Amino acid sequence: MLSPHEFATLLLLQEAPHQIDMVRDELDALLERQLVQLEKLASGRQMWSLTASGDSTIKAIKRFS
Repeated sequence: MLSPHEFATLLLLQEAPHQIDMVRDELDALLERQLVQLEKLASGRQMWSLTASGDSTIKAIKRFS
């Protein structure tokens, strides 16, 4: 079960990935659950993104809310 903060972080990541603070406890928890991943961009920067499981989780929760 996701905490409200973890779910909010998933939603923020889906809608505005560039606005995510790289140092968030929620991201570590979501990474452990394989709902997010850290991608290395061609520029050398890193950016968080949803995995297929993370995207499916958001869709499922939105469907039932």
